[in-house]
Amino acid sequence: MHPWQGAASHARGVPAAPDRSTRNSQASPPRLAPRPLQRPAVDPSQSSTFGRPKGVAGSFDPNRRGVPTRGIEQGPPPPEALSKAFGRPQAGGEKLQRAPGEQPMVAEPAEEPALWNSGESDPWRNPAAGAVIGPPALGEEPEEKAKNTETGPLLSAREVLLGRRVHPRALVILAVIALLIGLAGGLLGRITAEEGNPLTNPDVTLAEVEQGKDRPKGTVAAVAQRVVPAVVSIEVRVGAQGGSGSGVVIDGNGYVVTNNHVISMAADTPGALVSTVFHDGTRVPARIVGRDVKTDLAVIKVEVSNPTVAQLGRSDELAVGDEVIAIGSPLGLAGTVTTGIVSSVHRPMRLAGEGTDTNAVIDAIQTDAAINPGNSGGALVDGNGAVVGINSAIRTLGAGGEGGSIGLGFAIPIDDVRRIAEELIRAGNVQHADLGVNAKSVSDGLADGAQVQNVQDGSAAAAAGIAEGDVIIRVGERKVAGADELIVAVDRHQVGERVPVTVVRQGRELVLDVTLR
Repeated sequence: MHPWQGAASHARGVPAAPDRSTRNSQASPPRLAPRPLQRPAVDPSQSSTFGRPKGVAGSFDPNRRGVPTRGIEQGPPPPEALSKAFGRPQAGGEKLQRAPGEQPMVAEPAEEPALWNSGESDPWRNPAAGAVIGPPALGEEPEEKAKNTETGPLLSAREVLLGRRVHPRALVILAVIALLIGLAGGLLGRITAEEGNPLTNPDVTLAEVEQGKDRPKGTVAAVAQRVVPAVVSIEVRVGAQGGSGSGVVIDGNGYVVTNNHVISMAADTPGALVSTVFHDGTRVPARIVGRDVKTDLAVIKVEVSNPTVAQLGRSDELAVGDEVIAIGSPLGLAGTVTTGIVSSVHRPMRLAGEGTDTNAVIDAIQTDAAINPGNSGGALVDGNGAVVGINSAIRTLGAGGEGGSIGLGFAIPIDDVRRIAEELIRAGNVQHADLGVNAKSVSDGLADGAQVQNVQDGSAAAAAGIAEGDVIIRVGERKVAGADELIVAVDRHQVGERVPVTVVRQGRELVLDVTLR
């Protein structure tokens, strides 16, 4: 006997199963019948409400629509509007239920067709439409549209020119258009190149006034009233450093002449500011047109309308003793007017300002009119109010040249200023004639002049035969008494000009024709 089988039999109170060897010889016990179903009693009220009508054995008869069924309470008929909107179409006998795959019957259009019978193929308005999986919300473009937007293959230059893919007439038109565009670009480039630098003007000519030799006198007040508006103060600022000077308006387009040492610190310094202050207090920024370190002159330009322009006179007609007026901004005091006389003319003066690149020798006008630091670049005018010089330097007794005026002031002659300023305005730079020698001043009683120390190879002096040791005593019509005077004498001539130069060689005077370079 199986252990758990016997235990289970005793627990249930039934006799143990007979031995396997005797089962076939004995009769099998009868099978147990299924337990009867427990059916609760049906409530008569619920049976009358939800039960099947009497006389109906199967499903409800679809043909008995509208006939009251025995035992079923019928509600009131629906309103006509609802029946018309949601009821069965009156024109057809279509059933509400159809077999799978059966197509709906199409009725004749009524006055107001139902939403599902409007003839539109809109699945949202057709209850007979089958359920389908629609495209994504941001789907790809339709295939036909994608075909329309496809671009064709690109043509190479070889196919365009040699492959006969483009009509020859179209190629000719393209070539003509390209030629016209090129001509227009070239014309525009030329105009831009000619007008690209607004600071230079190749057609400028500075005007001058006639100066009577009798020099009629005018009052200083009248002269100052006319000239002071044409003299400006110049302020230069480079970082924390700064300087000031004066300038003279020489042209109606806003060109102002001044000394190079006034604005040299701002010439090659990025971020430097140059400003001009007019006599009425108007402050205008300025730009540097050009500068010349060999004559200590510079030209700046301001954008103003109708400025007062100074009248330029003639410095060659000045004589010692002529009354002159110095106008400028000494020590920052704008519009200062001082008077004096011409103390000397054609005074060679070397200028070498500390902290500037100026290294000039000028053929100066010497005056005793009070000139102080800040007057540099201002006007020296005669009794008629014509500018005859540009104040540039003073001689002082203070240590390091920092003292005030002692009655020795020097101005650049206006004849030289006019020439240099015109070249700066026209081209932005100046070319000076050069003899090509280094000389020193000598005065031994035999020959006073500039003794040649060396001659540069390929220079004008070398080509003319000037040798070391020669003492130059005259250049053209000007007598040379020293090395500085030799520089100003040569500078008064033009490049390429042929000038006679008188030298003393071994006690003999020789005149050599020199073509300046």
